[in-house]
Amino acid sequence: MRVLLVNDTDKPIAELREALLAVGYDVLPQVATAAGLLKAVQVQQPDVIILDVDSPSRDMLEQLAMLHREAPKPVVMFASDGDDRLIRDALGAGVAAYIVDGLAPARLAPILRVAMARFEQQSHVRQKLDDLEQQLRDRKDIDRAKGLLMDKRNMSEADAYAALRQQAMKQGLRLADVARRIIAMADLLG
Repeated sequence: MRVLLVNDTDKPIAELREALLAVGYDVLPQVATAAGLLKAVQVQQPDVIILDVDSPSRDMLEQLAMLHREAPKPVVMFASDGDDRLIRDALGAGVAAYIVDGLAPARLAPILRVAMARFEQQSHVRQKLDDLEQQLRDRKDIDRAKGLLMDKRNMSEADAYAALRQQAMKQGLRLADVARRIIAMADLLG
């Protein structure tokens, strides 16, 4: 497993690097601050990101939220600050595990496994949500296209649906794609 370390504190994290290497992780070149995080993730393609911070700054949380949107990865944050608001903000920005009060090397491997499992679970939920949202958009477009056919060609709902299906089969397209073409054409023609 490839691990990217981000050290946003004055303390050295050589002990963390050694603990990761000892349990068999591939530790990538360290990132000094959160500002270069997105680029480092895109270039180095880590499996997990570990942040060592005193307290997550607003800039760091913004960088993590951007990372979560553009290149999601499991993120483990070790922090000295256990403020409830900061923890909620960090979790909202995509942090899979927020660990307060130090990082014991013996706890590292289980923490990373939990963070990766939580990230994977969230990814599946996010994918299901995306799929459901797409199905809803498809359904709305199909209904709108049926309405246009019913209105412009005096068709029944069943006939409009049958016409959409027939066109989709003839063109080798999905029903929703044919519906979107009809909607676009109707918008073009006014």
